Amino acid sequence: MSTKSNKSSNKTLIYTSVVLVSIMVVLFSLKQFGVIGESNSEIEVETALTKYATITQKVSASGNIQPEVEVIIRPDVSGEIIVLAVREGDFVREGDLLVRIKPDIYQARIDNLNAALLTQKARMEQTRAALIQAEATYTRDRELYEKKLISELQFIQSTSNWESQKASLKASEYQIESAQAQLRQAQEELEQTVIRAPQNGTVTGLTIEAGERVLGNAQMAGTEMMRISLLDRMEVEVDVNENDIVNVSLNDTARIEVDAYPNRLFDGVVTEIANSARVSGTGTNEQITNYKVKVRIVTPHNLGQGGGELQTVFAEEVTELLPTPNFKPGMSASVDIETDTATDVVSVPIQAVTVRDFSLDKDTDLKGKESTEEQSDDIEASLASLKVQKQDIRKVVFVIEDGVAVRKEVETGISDNANIQISQGLDVGQEIVVGSYRTLSRTLKNNDKVMIAKKGDSNE
Repeated sequence: MSTKSNKSSNKTLIYTSVVLVSIMVVLFSLKQFGVIGESNSEIEVETALTKYATITQKVSASGNIQPEVEVIIRPDVSGEIIVLAVREGDFVREGDLLVRIKPDIYQARIDNLNAALLTQKARMEQTRAALIQAEATYTRDRELYEKKLISELQFIQSTSNWESQKASLKASEYQIESAQAQLRQAQEELEQTVIRAPQNGTVTGLTIEAGERVLGNAQMAGTEMMRISLLDRMEVEVDVNENDIVNVSLNDTARIEVDAYPNRLFDGVVTEIANSARVSGTGTNEQITNYKVKVRIVTPHNLGQGGGELQTVFAEEVTELLPTPNFKPGMSASVDIETDTATDVVSVPIQAVTVRDFSLDKDTDLKGKESTEEQSDDIEASLASLKVQKQDIRKVVFVIEDGVAVRKEVETGISDNANIQISQGLDVGQEIVVGSYRTLSRTLKNNDKVMIAKKGDSNE
């Protein structure tokens, strides 16, 4: 009897457990779909007011400072440096001596070519004398041939000799011209042993010392000796992503922040946009496509390094608290390029704009059904329909109306780091939900009751 009673109790316990688990699953499902639960509980939100604002859209990028004009100095001839007239950092003017290369070899070549030229001139004089003699012989033989005093063969020989001497004289003239050309080339090479500054600027990147040998620009690029840069005309070269480059235009205003001058902003303007991309990580998941953009720094800088006297207007800007910057090539900088501006437009904080799938409205609104069985059937039908339902994603903002969060579909415009333009869907002065992020992105639904935990304005 005891054994049968225990088995009966165990079966009853198992059945009870199964029923309880089933009830819990059903209750959980109903709660998930909003059929039961604390549907009337208030959700804590943070709000702000819509207002008019001026929004400036920016494209941010980073890069390095470099001179806008930088000339690389390479020798045209090879040889040993015997004079190095500058040091790195020196300011030079156009025509100033930079480097002198040992000229001995080039001077010797000039002497050799001069001698060869004189030899060619002497040979030409000999050819000219022979021509005069051949011409006289031809004149005499012609008269004798006309009088039948010499044979036709003898006359032809004197004629041929005269023509040959004329051709020889012409060849001598050409040889002299060739020798003169070689001499001019040698003289030019001798002049190229003295290298002078092609423009005003500061010597940067000096890579040679006196006594070193350098390679000239013969069949390949010669030795880079130094660079001459205009340090009072600096620019920032930055990499702009392919998604942002379409918004950047020439002459766009930019704000530049240099790591060496924290908490200061410098003015700039876009002067050049590359047409060809620079791709890194090709063929990998980390492939990045960027475009080079050059931004000229228009704020006065590096005064006194442009070769002229300090202008009064520049000197007035030099103060103890805010000295004129002294930029050097290679300094790191970040740039905010202002690509578009909307003035006095309706704006809200960026985080206030979220997205919702409007296709779910019919399938998730199951409240008000008469029985749990009917609701369960509706849930199953809804889940089945979700599998084939197309998404309808729209941008929305939740507006507070009588303690309820009302979903408003909106159209947006440009944005900055904090605010976004609302081109359609909202008016100024409306109270909108701006937080928290989890509430806006997941929890909050249309017509949910809310409790305002924090109230601010659209600039917070």
